[in-house]
Amino acid sequence: MFLLSNLLEAVSKILDIVLSIYMWIVIISALLSWVNPDPHNPIVRFLRNLTEPVYRKIRKFIPTYFGGIDIAPLIVILVIVFLQNFLVKSLYELAYKLKGY
Repeated sequence: MFLLSNLLEAVSKILDIVLSIYMWIVIISALLSWVNPDPHNPIVRFLRNLTEPVYRKIRKFIPTYFGGIDIAPLIVILVIVFLQNFLVKSLYELAYKLKGY
């Protein structure tokens, strides 16, 4: 059982790190959209390539433009926070329950 609990603990930690990094990517991309950066800049293209597919999926189901402001980044951040507080913590607690603490 300790192997499964260690695996779940490692997966939860890695998932938490990946979600945190993606949240910062979303924040940086949203901040850059306010200053209208050069679309040919490789950093801007990289950030847009990482965020736009997720934004498109959200825009299919929820109208995200209100008064000229796109709230898709805010929705993504809220989903990330939910996943960190529900999924990551649940995996972490399950790992400790399997260890018998």
